[in-house]
Parts: sequence; C-alpha cells; structure tokens
Amino acid sequence: MARTVGIGHQDFERLITSNNFYIDKTGFIKEWWESGDIVTLIARPRRFGKTLNMSMTEQFFSVRYVGRGELFEGFSIWKEEKYRELQGTYPVIFLSFAGVKETSFTEARKSICRTIEEQYNKCGFLTEGNLLNEKEKAFYQEVSTDMPDSTAAASLRSLSDFLGRYYGKRAIILLDEYDTPMQEAYVNGYWDELTEFIRALFNSTFKTNPYLERAIMTGITRVSKESVFSDLNNLKVVTTTSREYAESFGFTEEEVFGALDEFGLSAQRQDVKTWYDGFTFGSVTDIYNPWSIINYLDTQELRPYWANSSANSLVRNLIREGNQEIKKSFERLLSGEHLITPVDEQIVYNQLDSNEMAIWSLLLASGYLKVIRYEEYGGGFDGVKEPDYELALTNLEVRMMFCSMVKGWFQGNASDYNSFIKALLLGDLDAMNDYMNSVAQTMFSSFDTGKNPSKSQPERFYHGFVLGLMVELRGRYMLTSNQESGFGRYDVMLEPVHTGDDAILMEFKVFQPRREKELSDTVNAALKQIEDRKYSALLTAKGIPEERIRKYGFAFRGKEVLIGAADETINGQ
Repeated sequence: MARTVGIGHQDFERLITSNNFYIDKTGFIKEWWESGDIVTLIARPRRFGKTLNMSMTEQFFSVRYVGRGELFEGFSIWKEEKYRELQGTYPVIFLSFAGVKETSFTEARKSICRTIEEQYNKCGFLTEGNLLNEKEKAFYQEVSTDMPDSTAAASLRSLSDFLGRYYGKRAIILLDEYDTPMQEAYVNGYWDELTEFIRALFNSTFKTNPYLERAIMTGITRVSKESVFSDLNNLKVVTTTSREYAESFGFTEEEVFGALDEFGLSAQRQDVKTWYDGFTFGSVTDIYNPWSIINYLDTQELRPYWANSSANSLVRNLIREGNQEIKKSFERLLSGEHLITPVDEQIVYNQLDSNEMAIWSLLLASGYLKVIRYEEYGGGFDGVKEPDYELALTNLEVRMMFCSMVKGWFQGNASDYNSFIKALLLGDLDAMNDYMNSVAQTMFSSFDTGKNPSKSQPERFYHGFVLGLMVELRGRYMLTSNQESGFGRYDVMLEPVHTGDDAILMEFKVFQPRREKELSDTVNAALKQIEDRKYSALLTAKGIPEERIRKYGFAFRGKEVLIGAADETINGQ
C-alpha cells in the first residue's frame, strides 16, 4: 500500500512520525560528517529539500533529540554503529533566514536579530547557576531585536561558547536560507547596509569562532566572497556543478520511478520525465525537483508546481527590464535553443543590472537553466577565463512558467495585445495601428526601466513584444528574430506551421529626425530594407511563395508607433 503524501513538510520528526512519503536522504549526514569541512555552504534551487535536510541533521546530532534513534531506524545512516553512537550528542544551533523578506534595512535587521533572540530564549537554562559570570549574563539579556551591532555580531559566537561549556562539546551551527535577506536587499535597495551587517555576523560566527565544531549554510546562490564572506577561508562551497552531495538534494530518476511504481503510476514515467526532469548536480544527471514530484504523487495531475511556488519577482524583473541582448538570448532559450556563455557561479548582486553573465549565473543557480555541458578553466589572454557553459531551459515546467511570465507582462492591457494579435493574423493594418499604439502607451515604460532609460529607444519594448508574440503564437508559427536571411539579419520572422497561413516579416526602426521628416518615412525605410536585403529568401527557399509573405515596417517615435505594409503606400501624417 502506498504511503500518504504530505505536502509542505519541513520538520523531519513530524514527517517520519506521521509515516508520510519520504525518500531516504540520511546519507547526507555521513557524507558531510566524513568530509571534515568546518563550514559548508550548499547552494541548491528552492524547494529542493534543503530545509528538511537541515532539520534531519539537527535532529540527528542535537542533544535535544538524545535517545530518539527511532527517527532514523530503517534509514541508511542507522546501519552503521559509529553513527548510532553520534546521535543526540552535540549542542546544535539551528536558524533560518527564510522569513527575512523585509522592504527596508531597519526591518530586515530586526528580523535577523529576532531570529537570533529566539535561539537565546530556547536556551534560557544557561543563565541558571554559575555557568556564566555576571558580565556574560548581562550580555545574554542584551540580545534582543534592538541589540547593538557589536552584540549582534558576537551573539552566535557567544551562544556556541555558552552551549559548549554546558555540554562539554563544541556546537554545530546550521543556517538555512542564508541568502534570502540578501536577495530582498538587492530588490529593495538596501544591499550595502545589509551586507555590512551580515559580514560582521558571519565573520564572528563562522571564522573567528573557536567554539564551533561544524557548520552548514544553505541557500539558492553562492553570494560573492567580497560581499559577505571576506576572509572566510575555511568555507567549503558546494554549487550545482560540484560533485559533493549530488544526490542529497532532489530526487534521482531511480527514486522517482520507484515512487511512481509505489503509487501505481508506472505508465506515466515518460510524461513525468518530460515535465520535471532536467536538473544536473555535479556529474549526476536526471535529478527531479522534489516539490513537483510530491505534488504530482498527491494530485496525479501534470501541472507546473515548483515553477509556480514563488513570486519569482527578481527573475521576472531581470528579464523584463534587461537589455536587448538579454531578451534576444532569452528568446532563443524559449524557442528551445541552447545558450553558450561564461558563467561565474559566485553571484555578484550589484552587477545584475549590467552584467549579462551574472543574470545567467543567477538563473542557473535558481534552477531555471540546466547545464548541457561546460568547459574547465583555461584560455584567455592571461591563460585563465571563466568556463563556457552550454545552457538550456530546465524542463517543460520551467518553459511553461516563463510563458506565463511573459503573458503577465501584458496583463494590464491584455485585451489590446490580444486584439493586436488577431488584427495581425487577419492583416487588418488599421486595427494593428490602433491596438499597437494602445499597447505601446501602456507598456513602453515597463520595458525601458534600465539605469539610463531613453524613450527614443524601443529595444526593451520591442524584444518584450517579440517574446509575447512567441508565446501567443506558439503552435501556429515558428518565430525567430535577428537571424540571417538574404543579405542581412531580419528583425522578426513568423514562419507558419500550417500551409494555410501567411508568413510574416517585421522590421523595426526608430525615427531619425535628421534624415526623416515624418514617421511614414521611417516605415518606408524599414520596408525598403526588407526588400533590398531580401529577407524573404529563407522563406522562399522553403517553398513559401512571395505572395504568401506579408511584410510590415514598424516605426517608433517615443511612444508613438506607425505600422505600414509592403503592399500599401505609406503617406505622410
């Protein structure tokens, strides 16, 4: 009989005692302990079992769970006598920054301090008797939501000291989702203040702490060393390309197929693989997201679960507000192509606005991209360069998430945008102009929000618009942009999937006041370029006759748009 599937379990004890579905990941405890690393940072995408594994690790080692070996009976860790003897023998400090999602530094700082204060409240017994002297007891009472920076920085180091004295063993510190406040700080504009505060806390807790036995930090990203880990030279970093702990977070294909057999879903293996497979950790391929699999076992319906389990606001903004090169690369990914780019797995948040490599690094760390292959370090004029990665969208679930995201860009004026699509398919030029101007008026600023926005440059809007076409017309047209045909590169080509539809070519141009008197002149220049450079050559080579190829010139002047067709005369306005 199949076990009960429980959704949202993050507490190991509760999951096991309720006999819910669980795939044994206790081998992580042995691998970590035998690594000998003092401080381990593990970066994995969200919803990959990080919190559950941290809870499992706490309950295995913590003196609060001494004598609770039944939680681990039947699992791999309990098969070895020496690990049975380790269970329940260490003081453990287990914190999570998952809830630190404030919009200001003041509130974020309070939230972090409150999390630390909660650990002190759980250990109030330390102030009883003579274990602490009067100064130490006064320090203990000083730890609060509003404690000074110096007290906050020393708080976890001091608590590990106090616990070590009480139990006669150095403390284990577990910090889950360490980078959540940093992502919020970047989005909400208080990055510098937060990183200064976090740097002092981490340095005292993880570097200059003689009372620390071992520590684990988990998060989505490996934040740059310069940001918060300066001088933390005892840090072992495990990213998605590292070989360590490759099977400890996420489900392997063998584990997923075993679960499908247990629930009588063996016939659905290929569909489940198409939807949810695609993650690679180290050299281990075919890793599945646990959140999606568990939800599928519960509902037995193929839907996007993991991709829709968070607001994804940072990713959405980076792509929508990114420059034309980012959008062009994203177009290729959305159409199923691969992207080859250098990737630095050390995320530099303050470069996300300007460094394309930083954005792909974030998308890879977040699980939205998968590594097809990558090169080792080498090359470059000085003999060293970042390795090139071949990247693709992870799976169907992620592709559907991004399609929904692109649709969301036009949600505020979805009626106008959908009407434009209908007018385009019908070849109704007047309606196309009416609707396109309505769309542009509403959406232009949304796609032109870079550090130096220019209302005379439509690149961000144009590429967001192209992505919208790609999503809305998929299945009916194959859309490509900036590809070679004839004697140049066209802007947009819509190649029909069915023989009954016309092919469509689009060229976009910005009004040039020195060369053009009217916006109609810009339209005519765009149409002339389509003809002169024979952009239709690729389509005619595929057997599409010229009379079935519609050609449109789009002219932009600020938020004003004029569209003309090759078979119509565009007169001055």
